[in-house]
Amino acid sequence: MKDWDAYNAAAREQGKALNALHPELVKGFGALSRGAATTTHLDAKTRELIALAVAVTTRCDGCIDAHVRKAKHAGATKAEMAEALGVAIALNAGAAFTYSLHVLDAAGEE
Repeated sequence: MKDWDAYNAAAREQGKALNALHPELVKGFGALSRGAATTTHLDAKTRELIALAVAVTTRCDGCIDAHVRKAKHAGATKAEMAEALGVAIALNAGAAFTYSLHVLDAAGEE
């Protein structure tokens, strides 16, 4: 398992390096993140639980780190996170099932 505090610190340092090389890219990413966090129909906890499920399906360690921290700050419990992860697991299984049908289609008739 990861040392998430060390991972976060290292990612922040690399983020600073990327910002020095391409500040407009980092500025744009920040604007996108702020825009996604500005909602009127979802509360912060729900938004972060969705973000955690998406982080798992996209296999993004940085997203997992950031959104676990934000979910906890928004009051999400470990049990609530587990339920959101159950949705991600089911959808990943569903995607594998659906793409298996694509394989059979591509294989054609025998």
